Amino acid sequence: MLYYSSMNENPNHIAAPLLEMIASDRITYSCEVKTLGEAKIPSPIRRHDFVEEGRRVLLTGDMELLEAWESRLGHKPSFERAGPHEMIFHDPAWTRVGIVTAGGLCPGLNNVIKGLVEILSADYGIRTIYGIRYGYAGLSPECGYAPIPLDVDSVDTIHELGGTILGSSRGHQPTEVVVDTLERMNINILFCIGGDGSLRCAHDIALEALRRMLSISVVGIPKTIDNDLHFVGRSFGFETAVAEATPVIRNAHIEARGAHHGIGLVKLMGRDSGFIAAYASMANPVVNFCLIPEIDFEIDGPSGLLAALERRFSYGKDHAVIVVAEGAGQRFFSGAEERDASGNVLKKDIGDYLKRRITEHFRQKNFDHTVKYFDPSYTIRSVPARGTDAIRCYMLARNAVHAAMAGRTDCVVGSVAPELYTLVPIALATINRQKLSLAGDLWRCVMDATGQERLFDPAAKPAVPIR
Repeated sequence: MLYYSSMNENPNHIAAPLLEMIASDRITYSCEVKTLGEAKIPSPIRRHDFVEEGRRVLLTGDMELLEAWESRLGHKPSFERAGPHEMIFHDPAWTRVGIVTAGGLCPGLNNVIKGLVEILSADYGIRTIYGIRYGYAGLSPECGYAPIPLDVDSVDTIHELGGTILGSSRGHQPTEVVVDTLERMNINILFCIGGDGSLRCAHDIALEALRRMLSISVVGIPKTIDNDLHFVGRSFGFETAVAEATPVIRNAHIEARGAHHGIGLVKLMGRDSGFIAAYASMANPVVNFCLIPEIDFEIDGPSGLLAALERRFSYGKDHAVIVVAEGAGQRFFSGAEERDASGNVLKKDIGDYLKRRITEHFRQKNFDHTVKYFDPSYTIRSVPARGTDAIRCYMLARNAVHAAMAGRTDCVVGSVAPELYTLVPIALATINRQKLSLAGDLWRCVMDATGQERLFDPAAKPAVPIR
């Protein structure tokens, strides 16, 4: 049964990558989620509307994309609808669960842990739940990290804390060693809360368990503050990050206006994708320049940032606010490429670089100015989840539990619309980093909110007053 999603959260998150894969002949991954076997055990959940077996959700309402996909693969692009099943695969009485948080910190990690433990306990009566310490390192005997037994009492108030009570780490552990540990501990469900790299590890673990014919469900919950996973909608932590950026941008604006030709410079997270910077700039329309990894901006020359700043001041404005994503402008740096333990490219400090270049430029021109630089990255990522972001954490956890108990594996929970959750194969969600489309409505809104398009264009005239 197909169920249509209106994709009203952000249709570009789905339509754009679909179109890209169709155009570049890279549709190589199935939309089908792996199942460990036939579900034969009646669910202990009572008085609930169960998800019908075979119920699926269309990913887009764009007929052109639907027809292009169907003509290539013979079926419409859709994912399995998430939710509780009337018949389950794992026997709750024999189920032992592991929960791991890996990669960088993100708002909502403790909310997800709490949700997993509470749904496992309340809906299925599962009592053996282990919190794996310090990421995948906790599944390697060489590291010597003992797991933490979790129950509803131990997670009662953890949602009030930032970070993760389990600890986290970057880096990979040998897949064979990890699966050996799961087999030795008789863990038959592993929840992996992580981003692109962490979910790739989860994918390898799931495949190795299947190769050994082990009935272990490996289910991911999408944790990437940059919002750069495909087909999962908005990942948890992102909304809180945008909200937490608001007071920083407001303070940068106040500092900029407090000095003649003051410039407030704010660096936000976004290694390869500029979603946080873009959304924060729209949410705080005091931003005059938004610089993200997806745009190949210049610093020098008539179309560069320095000339654009001069142009703004020449139009009679006495201040400017710049928001830059951490991965923007990396081509301005030389030197060998460095990577962290997870294999992510370590970005050079574009914020400090811009501060130095702007200061040097205006000093050489004897132009009165001041630059105030704000870098709230670690402050933002270590706060608790807020508002509807916290609700999303719980809903993702809930649907992950139901998927695992039904015997699904090698999948990650996503949402394609409010209250409409799906199961996405990990390989498809991590096919590459999701990027902000410069041709989409989101970036057009940023251009309208900042007015930077005219400021970067030396031939443009201020037809309307510059904000």
